[in-house]
Amino acid sequence: MSSFRFIDLFAGVGGFHIAMSRLGGKCVFASEIDPSAAETYRINFGIDPLCDIREVDVSSIPQHDVLCAGFPCQAFSKAGKQQGFDDTRGTLFFEIKRILKHHRPKYIVLENVRNLASHDGGRTWKVISENLKELGYIITEKPLIVSPHQVGVPQLRERVFILGVHSSATKLRKLHFGIPPSHRNQTDGAIVLNGKADRRFAISNYEEYVLSAWDEFIQGVGRLKLGFPIWANEFGKDYDLSNLPTWKAGFVQKNRMLYSQNKVFIDKWLKKYNYLSEFVQTHTKFEWQAGEHIDTVWKGIIQFRPSGIRVKRPTEFPALVAMVHIPVVGWEKRRLTPREVANLQSFPENYIINSNAQQAYKQFGNAVNVKVVEFLAKQLFMQA
Repeated sequence: MSSFRFIDLFAGVGGFHIAMSRLGGKCVFASEIDPSAAETYRINFGIDPLCDIREVDVSSIPQHDVLCAGFPCQAFSKAGKQQGFDDTRGTLFFEIKRILKHHRPKYIVLENVRNLASHDGGRTWKVISENLKELGYIITEKPLIVSPHQVGVPQLRERVFILGVHSSATKLRKLHFGIPPSHRNQTDGAIVLNGKADRRFAISNYEEYVLSAWDEFIQGVGRLKLGFPIWANEFGKDYDLSNLPTWKAGFVQKNRMLYSQNKVFIDKWLKKYNYLSEFVQTHTKFEWQAGEHIDTVWKGIIQFRPSGIRVKRPTEFPALVAMVHIPVVGWEKRRLTPREVANLQSFPENYIINSNAQQAYKQFGNAVNVKVVEFLAKQLFMQA
């Protein structure tokens, strides 16, 4: 389409808006309930989206060709309680249906978390697809699962996309999308970096101390032996494992074996670092996910997660999430800046970012990746 009108529901800070505008679209309505995200949207696009879509009269929404919506994901996310349609946020899909029923736009572009595809044994997807088909939309038989790394962006962040064309706008009865294969580690994480960052993004002395300790550990034990989570609190323990879940007992057994095979080194290491008594509990757990591709934590991408410290190879960043586990660039001993996080979500350089760094991290963690939307929408618009 050379020009078209679109609406932007659950708009966040405008990932859909940027992608659609690049393809020739004009936004005629936007909705976002979070005041901080809505203000960022207003500053960048001159549209104030602040409203609760549940209170909007559908007849007041202008006619449009494309409905875009990154509807709330917490009800389906593995990070949440996964209550789905039993969670008020899950029922917001039916607000989308309410608007579609009234306006019947040619195209729909919806986005949600990866877990939506399998949530509730596939029943959630079935409910969504049946409701869309009931309104006359042709959609893919299965949800499309796409990550930015498949379109050249160094971020592993699988998301479900639900794309549809109204049957009145096409002769097709089946949609076709060319999705690049999911080849891992073929991007370069460094391309999103903007050079030297100021000191407020540097890791703390404590974090550097903890990472130095774990770096010493992998040098002494050998990183290729670490194909499972390391739980330092299990070293030297011999309690009965019969009451543990099978998966957990298996990891404990592997940690005990690692300890027995490297007892002399590990005992010296534990003593040197005061038996990790100064470590936050979660930092006594460590995952090496970089294989043989790097030889030190300081060459990797690092995350301080609730489940422990994780080190990955520098080819791609882990998924940005709104819970703010901001990745650490090992070789620069600092976290990504808000601008670099915007780069990971393919937002343009001239995009005005919220001046509060924590808000900016949250907003981009919630955002849709612009390049992925643009890639899929181009193909969608060719099918009518």
